Amino acid sequence: MAKPAVGGKAPKPATVPSDAKLATPKHNREEAEFVLHSLQDEHEKSLRYKATDEELLNMYEQMLLIRRFEERAGQLYGLGLIGGFCHLYIGQEAVAVGLQSALTEGLDSVITGYRDHGHMLAYGIDPNVIMAELTGREAGISKGKGGSMHMFSTEHRFYGGHGIVGAQVALGGGLALAHQYRGDGGLCLAYFGDGAANQGQVYETMNMASLWKLPMVFAIENNQYAMGTSTARSSAETEFYRRGTAFRVPGMDVNGMDVLEVRQAAEVAFAHVRAGKGPVLMELNTYRYRGHSMSDPAKYRTREEVQDQREHNDPIERAKKELLERGVSEDALKDTDKRIRTTVSASADFAENSPEPPPSDLYTDVLVESY
Repeated sequence: MAKPAVGGKAPKPATVPSDAKLATPKHNREEAEFVLHSLQDEHEKSLRYKATDEELLNMYEQMLLIRRFEERAGQLYGLGLIGGFCHLYIGQEAVAVGLQSALTEGLDSVITGYRDHGHMLAYGIDPNVIMAELTGREAGISKGKGGSMHMFSTEHRFYGGHGIVGAQVALGGGLALAHQYRGDGGLCLAYFGDGAANQGQVYETMNMASLWKLPMVFAIENNQYAMGTSTARSSAETEFYRRGTAFRVPGMDVNGMDVLEVRQAAEVAFAHVRAGKGPVLMELNTYRYRGHSMSDPAKYRTREEVQDQREHNDPIERAKKELLERGVSEDALKDTDKRIRTTVSASADFAENSPEPPPSDLYTDVLVESY
């Protein structure tokens, strides 16, 4: 670097014409002006999926299965049959069912955090092997080694079940890159919560996904409280669907308590991604009725607030009401509930009667190959 002349002032830099910045590569880009990228207008053209009676009944049954399964899991946890942490999905059922009903089975991949039982059930995975995994049994889908937070099924392209907050999003970026590399037309649906939405790796992944136009859907399950702090106290921007704007990732604001709205939003988002236009960020506004985990008394909110959500926004009751209006009988829906309760009870019996993994299993599944 040249020094200023001794005894004098440093020379002034050459004057730059006021319009010279227009000639720089950055300002020659298309869409150089700041734009709030959004798919919201497209979403609002048709808010709710026009489901047939059979489709809506199927979604109702899936949500009810998740609800009854999670209620039973909570009971087993209280009895000491489920150890470690256990995060229930009660209240959020419409998100997993609505989104995953729009996926292409056997092609698309899914990855999520540790509140994962509902996502696996929404995928149609056998409740027996999920409950067996929760109770640490050899018959579990992860051979009893994953428990509540680390379920996995390559057969169903379900890649976890991850305990590190937000880490699954970066891994989801890798899954999306694999889809793009293979050219198979698939996409990765990566779930994370409002708490994880403040993690740095989420935005690193958004940046790369946008740069490379990866086939990826960032799905924020905003249940309002993360681990126990309201979004208003923890997040400067509480409209999470706007979070992708800096990376030119279009966002969508979705009512996550309405399974048909979630499904319709999925149709819009997935079509955008499959067209090669890059990733989409979906904010699914939902609500968990239970604490963050079974050990959380949830004293940061009132009982009245929870009850109000149950009475006015419950996704299962909303679907049930619509089915009744379509002519499905109350007796038929009661029979459905009985059948699902029987299925869940059978899964609990299966789990309790299954053996635990032998001690020798501690030395398996450590490395990819045998050495």
